[in-house]
Amino acid sequence: MSAPVFAPSTQVGIDALAAYPDRIDVRSPAEFALDHVPDAVNWPVLDDAQRAVVGTLHAQEGAFAAKRVGAALVARNIAALLEKHGRDRPRDWAPLVYCWRGGKRSAALVHILREIGWRAVQLEGGYQAYRRHVTARLATLPSALHFIVVCGFTGSGKSRLLAALADQGAQVLDLERIAHHRGSLLGDEPDGAQPTQKAFDSAVLEVLERCDPARPVFVESESRRIGSIQLGDALLAAIRRAACIRLATPQALRVAHLMDEYAHFLRDPDALAARLTRLLPLHGRKTIERWITMARAGDFAALVDELLAQHYDPSYARSLVGNFPGAGNAPTFAPRAIDAAAWETLAREVVAALAPNAGTPATPTTAARGDPH
Repeated sequence: MSAPVFAPSTQVGIDALAAYPDRIDVRSPAEFALDHVPDAVNWPVLDDAQRAVVGTLHAQEGAFAAKRVGAALVARNIAALLEKHGRDRPRDWAPLVYCWRGGKRSAALVHILREIGWRAVQLEGGYQAYRRHVTARLATLPSALHFIVVCGFTGSGKSRLLAALADQGAQVLDLERIAHHRGSLLGDEPDGAQPTQKAFDSAVLEVLERCDPARPVFVESESRRIGSIQLGDALLAAIRRAACIRLATPQALRVAHLMDEYAHFLRDPDALAARLTRLLPLHGRKTIERWITMARAGDFAALVDELLAQHYDPSYARSLVGNFPGAGNAPTFAPRAIDAAAWETLAREVVAALAPNAGTPATPTTAARGDPH
């Protein structure tokens, strides 16, 4: 990336963000965890407890008392941060610094960094300006992109095809990967919670802004909600009016694929049984009790087969007809196996048939797969 063009002011607007790859978020760790500018690092000039103390002082004794205490805390913290993070920074280091509103926390660090000789700048409006930018861009950018929606019944391997397409250099928006959820009743990932809605939005925008509008973007046929996360109106509308392809995965492969993807539930039948009870209003006690008995007996293949036939497939079929009109006459592709080689072969077939130029360049592949974790 070319070196940033430095403004005489110490503040820059959100339009300058791309020119500053080194980004410092000086908010507290709790604020940072909720969401932050992509690739930012956290240098909290007030930690969570200190921020609470200063806020309480401001409410109870006024601004002067809060500033007097806060300034001492900020000064000590900045000294410690410079000792920890500033020793090896080059003379021409040019970080962008921001806090909640572009106020005193970021201004304090920018002042010290510039006094040292670094060309630090403050993001005008802080995180709030960035959040407004995310909201505005997500309302318009999806309509400028050409999506191809991968449809297929649960267990068809849509997510694995997306990963294989990304490995081939295609542009991919893997919403379930970003949301850290498989988008179904059993969709919670075993290795961590979902991101916040704001963090999800930021990660989606980061992917979309790296996409070339002249090349297709492959995405899965999602509902509005993925676990606790909700897709924005503009993105959902763009996906639902897009052209589609369909995965026609044989039933036996779907069962094997789901048993592999949800192996953590197979190791914990009680957790699986607890999830199945959520289907009581849809399938009745007798059916749910039979499925729980099958889970606890380890009869997983038969259980998965029944869940597909009686719950997932009818539900997906109704959703597909109502939400993805392009699926009706979509070209169909059939995986021959569920190993990595089979998905690589299928991805090549899809690219050759639908997007012969999708495999170049390869640079956006990792970004397009998206992962906020």
